[in-house]
This record gives sequence, C-alpha cells and structure tokens, in this order.
Amino acid sequence: MSHEDEHHRMQTPGEAVDRHSGHGDHRSRRGDPGGQPGTHDSHAGHGGHDKHAGHDPEMFRRKFWLSLVLTVPIVATSHMVMDWFGYRLDFPGADWVGPVLGTVVFVYGGWPFLQGAVRELRERAPGMMLLIAMAITVAYVASAATALGAFDLDFWWELAALVTIMLLGHWQEMKAIGQAQGALSALAALLPDDAERLDGDGQPEGVRVSDLRVGDVVLVRPGGRVPADGRIIDGRAELDESMITGESRPVGREHGDRVVAGTVATDAAIRVRVEAVGEDTALAGIQRLVAQAQQSSGRAQVLADRFAAWLFYVATATATATMLVWTLIGDLDEAVVRTVTVLVIACPHALGLAIPLVIALSTAVAAKGGILVKDRLALERMRTIDAVLFDKTGTLTRGEHVVAGVAATGGVSETEILSIAAAVESDSEHPLARAVVTAAAQQGARRTGTGFQSLTGRGVRADVDGVSYAVGGPALLRELDATVPADLDEHRAEWSRRGAAVLHLLRLEGERASVVGVLALEDQVRPEARQAIAELRQQGIGKIVMITGDARPVAEAVAAELGFRRGEDEVFAEVLPADKDEAVGELQRRGLRVAMVGDGVNDAPALARADVGIAIGAGTDVAIESAGVVLASSDPRGVTGVIRLSRASYRKMIQNLAWAAGYNVVALPLAAGVLAWAGVSLSPAVGAVLMSASTIVVALNAQLLRRVQLRHPDR
Repeated sequence: MSHEDEHHRMQTPGEAVDRHSGHGDHRSRRGDPGGQPGTHDSHAGHGGHDKHAGHDPEMFRRKFWLSLVLTVPIVATSHMVMDWFGYRLDFPGADWVGPVLGTVVFVYGGWPFLQGAVRELRERAPGMMLLIAMAITVAYVASAATALGAFDLDFWWELAALVTIMLLGHWQEMKAIGQAQGALSALAALLPDDAERLDGDGQPEGVRVSDLRVGDVVLVRPGGRVPADGRIIDGRAELDESMITGESRPVGREHGDRVVAGTVATDAAIRVRVEAVGEDTALAGIQRLVAQAQQSSGRAQVLADRFAAWLFYVATATATATMLVWTLIGDLDEAVVRTVTVLVIACPHALGLAIPLVIALSTAVAAKGGILVKDRLALERMRTIDAVLFDKTGTLTRGEHVVAGVAATGGVSETEILSIAAAVESDSEHPLARAVVTAAAQQGARRTGTGFQSLTGRGVRADVDGVSYAVGGPALLRELDATVPADLDEHRAEWSRRGAAVLHLLRLEGERASVVGVLALEDQVRPEARQAIAELRQQGIGKIVMITGDARPVAEAVAAELGFRRGEDEVFAEVLPADKDEAVGELQRRGLRVAMVGDGVNDAPALARADVGIAIGAGTDVAIESAGVVLASSDPRGVTGVIRLSRASYRKMIQNLAWAAGYNVVALPLAAGVLAWAGVSLSPAVGAVLMSASTIVVALNAQLLRRVQLRHPDR
C-alpha cells in the first residue's frame, strides 16, 4: 500500500490481511521431506513391517513365483498328498524332491523373514517377522528330522506352501502400500523436467527446471506445466490447479496472480516471474505433508503395535504349552504339527497391515482431494468434533473488498458514478481503490483520469473529462466542508449499519464541493461458504462459530448471509488476533471439541489450541507449524471432506483391527488342537491359507477408502 492512500484506512481489523506466501517448512529438503517419500525406507509407520528395510514388492514377487514353481513338485511328490488323491509317483530320487527343493524354498523364499526376525531380536522388539521365522524354522527342522528318520512326518510340502503363501501375502501387502505411497511420486512427476527461460532479449531458451532461480522469467505455453511457483507478469490463461486444490474446473489467472508449480496453462501462454524453486515450492510442501502424515501414528496404530507385541508372547506361550501337552499325551508327531500350526496362525500379518494401509490410503486419497493431513491424530479427532470455529476474513470471506452498492444523486446514473470514481482511483494502489477500478471494468464503465493527486489521510483527487473530482471518507468531507444529500445519506446509513466501508465521490468547483455519489465496499463472502455450513449441519455438527476482528455489525451481517442460526450458532466479534486462542479455550471449557479453521497467517495460536487445527491454503510456514490439517484450496467446504475422511478411515481401522484380532482369537485354540477330540484341527498349510486370506480381507477392506467422496455429491 502506498502512503498516499491513507484516506482509505477505514477498514476493520480483519479486512487487510497481509497474506504470507511461504511454502512449507524450509528445514526439509524437497524430495526428502523428513521421510524420503516414494521409497520403502523401513516402511515407516508400517506396523510390524518396518523392520525389513530395503524390501520392495518386486523382490517379493520374484521370490513368490520361484517358490511357487518349486512348491508344485514338492506337493506333487508328497506321500500325504498322493494318499489323499489316490495316485502314485515313483521315480529315482523322488524321496529327495521334498528335502532338496524344500531347503531351497526355506533359504531363498524364507530369507526375508529370517532377516526380519534377527533384526527384531536385536532391537528387542518381537513382532510379526519373528513369528513367521519361528514357524518356518520349526517346520524346516521337523521336516529335516523326518528326512533323517527322527519323525514319521511328511512335512516338506507344508513348509513350502507356508513360505510361498507368506511371500504372496507380503507381495500383495507391499504392492498396496506402495500404490498408496505412490501419491508422493505422482506429485513429484507433476513438475516438468525442462522450462523455457526468457533471456535478456526476451527470447526463450530451454533450461533444466533445477537451473531456475528466483527472479527468472519463464514462458509457459498452452498445455504446458508451470515449472516453479511465481507470479504472472504477462498474459492470461485458464489454469488446471486440480493437483493442488482438488478442484476439477480450470481457474482464470491473469497479470499479478500467483501460480503454483505443476499447474497447467490450458488455453493460452503466460509469462511468469519465478518466486520460489525447489524445496520452497508449494508442491514440495505438499510432498512433505503427505510423507509426514503417512509416517505418523495414531491411537489405532499404537493399539495395533501393542497387540502385535502381546501376540508374540501369547503365541510363544501357546506354542510351548501345545508342545508340552501333546508330548505328555504321547503323540510327538502331533505335538510338532500343532506347534507349527500355532506359530503360523499367530503371524499378525493382517494386524500389521490393518492400520498402516488405512493410513497410507487415507492420506493419498486426501492429498488427491486437496486435503493435506499433517497429523494423523488430528484426522482421527475430527470425527468427534462438536463445533467448527471459522475465522471470517480469508476463510468465510475472500479477504478482499468488492463494490456492494452504488448510489447517485442529481440525475447522474449509478454507472456514471462508478466510472468516474474508478477514473479518479485508477492510479491508487489501495485495495479499496482496486476494488472500485475492478467493478467499473467489469461493467465496461471505463474512463481516464488525469492529474492524480493524493490527499494524505483524506483521499485522492483527479480530473475526469475536464472536471475535478475527489474520492474519500469522512475526513475528506470534513476538510471540504461538504454535506451528504438526504437521499444519499439514507443509503450511507444503511451500509454503515451492516459494516460496509463507504466512499464518497465529490465534484469540485472552485472552493465548493458537492457529494454526487456514494459507494459501499464489503469483504466478499465466499459463495461456497454457505454451502459448507449447510453440509456441516448435515454431518451432525451442532454449533458453527465465526470469529473476527471486525465490528459486530459487520460480523452479524456476514453471519446472517451465511445462514447462522440464532440461539444455536455463535459469533465472536471485535476480537484481536492475539485473543483468538482464548475464544477457542472458552468453547473448550464448555465441553465442546473444537475444530478451528483459519488462513494460517495470524491464527496460529488458535489453530494450535483447538482440538483440530485446519489451515486454509497450502504451503504457508505458519499453517504447517500450527495446523494438523491443511486445505490446499481456500474452499471451506473442504472441512466437510476432512470429517468424511476421518469417519471413514476410523471405521476401516476398527473393522480391520476387529477382523485381525478376532481371527487370532478364534484360530489359535483350533491350531493348538483343543477340538482335536471332535475331529476339528488345522494343518500348518491350512493355517497359512487362512492367515493369508485374512490379510486379503483387510487389504480389500482398506481399498474401499478410495470410494470416499471428499466433495459433496451435490456440488
């Protein structure tokens, strides 16, 4: 704002927000957002699977197929299988097919599990890998002992089937998690490799995106992607910003507007001055948020980890008791079979997948829909929210003024008043002046002003068509000793009551000044804000609250326009930014669980104090530091998407935990042989099949999260 425009300082405290344009926590490097997105580095957050670092779906795929090929002849030559199906294979060396190929399957296919078991023992963190390793080791030792005549067991085919099925389960699990984590790679792929930078003569030259620097000017052709965050200095285009905001419709951008790396100019060329590159871009900030969310643990994950640890001890104790009981009964062969089966059944494969896959999928689905989850606990808490507290300026409103009304006197038309006022204001940089100029341009009411002059602290003046005019507020009226005609004063009084800023257009004739028109300017309410509030009511949110530094008449007018209900909803007005967090505290002291929605600029304390802090607009440093969830767009309807996702992901977590835990509760006693007297028992191979089936059920259930609609279907 220039100093000559002080005459417009009639805004309320929330009306002139200085928007912070930082992008992400600059302490992290782009492409390495605190967790190396897109890699399988220890499978952070992956429950029991975080021990087998370096493993990937391709490795498990190779091991599975080779083990399967080797398992077929092992099963075919098994005496037990031949007896079951009534056939006989007898050829030289047939008895060695099981021991030789079974050993290969155990060493080659079982190696990842054996490695994981050693790692868990070293870290004193027993879990799934140790259970699997125990099962296949016991099966191998028993099978080898049988080959040497120590037992009368045909066990190789069960060992091979167990390893193969385990490999299949891990392959499918990692494939699913890898697809979810691929959201990060997809975001990185949105950046082009090359850009057209304009040289000193304005001619484009091809350069690598990594060579761009702040201050460079780049040409973005129709259909091309913006290579770095910046501001348009020439041209106008419709930009596809769906990768950032989740909004499918292109958005018009013109001179002076900010554009984000990775967005697509759909219909025209633009020239962009680079303002952020590499790790400082909004896209890099989004990558960091997604990676952080996928690696964070919530209460459900902690519960799953504890269950897995306890399951190890329960399985070990059950296996030991099973071995002792069946040995004391006098059936050593059955003791070995039952013990191996217990260990197989106890593998918490489904449990290890239950929560991490939901986390990975929910954050990927959220990112695709323009919802960036920084803190998993915040997302989990969102389902329990009772009240949503919106900051007004920049959240429910656009934070920029528009001309809301024009009144004229003396036979002059309202269009003429607007065009003259715009001509007088045309050289001013003040936001209110820009709003007047924009409104006139939209109506095609263009005129030219000359001799622009600032009247410091009072207004501006200029000549239009040879006549002198001035535009300003009450201070200008007092200085020029001008009075407002009665017909205009009625409009002015009405506008003032609802909190609008009022500008006066005065015609200057020598020492005499007469008011010929008045203009009302108001902070524009977002058209989608009313729908956001209606959707929150549909979701059962009982109290909607608005907080603002504006005067109460302004706040009440906005609340009425948004459909606030008297007696149910609430408005905090004339609140200083430093006191917004106290308003959150007051609501919490009433027993309400509060979600605070703000623009992430001056709302940091309130965002931090709320049960869930939701920042509007991705990439700001303050939003990343203070909010648990960031909406990539400025559409407040995204809050309802957060609630939908929170409830859906929590349901999936609980369903998966119930299935995984319930499966073990039922299957362990059967594996131990408690119903063997009734002819009901589970072999190790059948146990492996059931275990993998439970994993598939959990994986398929989690995949249903992809069907969650983050946007209301009526939009």
